[in-house]
Amino acid sequence: MIRLNHKIKRPPLCAVALTTDSSNLTAGGNDIGFENVFARNVQGLGNKGDVLIAISTSGNSPNIIKAVEMAHEKGMVVLGFLGGSGGKLKTQVDLPIIIPSSNVQRIQEGHITVAHILCELVELELYGG
Repeated sequence: MIRLNHKIKRPPLCAVALTTDSSNLTAGGNDIGFENVFARNVQGLGNKGDVLIAISTSGNSPNIIKAVEMAHEKGMVVLGFLGGSGGKLKTQVDLPIIIPSSNVQRIQEGHITVAHILCELVELELYGG
């Protein structure tokens, strides 16, 4: 049985939230269109073998779909945190993780729970416990 919620001493892992750069979102949205801002980031930052976690409660967000397409062009692995029936992204990601609800709050709560579990499992896999 895997025991979660423990601390593992490990080196830092590289991770970037593409949603936290307000200048990129506003200037990029104005200059290249909001539907392209995440794909542009993936193009510049992503490398073959990297993992993109694409989050869309509907599974149909055009900006997330374009980011997923770019990630595949770059040879990245794509996990989809999706809601409802998974939308268009269900078949476009390598691993769809779907919270089967139409309630946005429940979907988001499910996503954050899955994300925490995923982080702990990655730590266990890479650094043991």
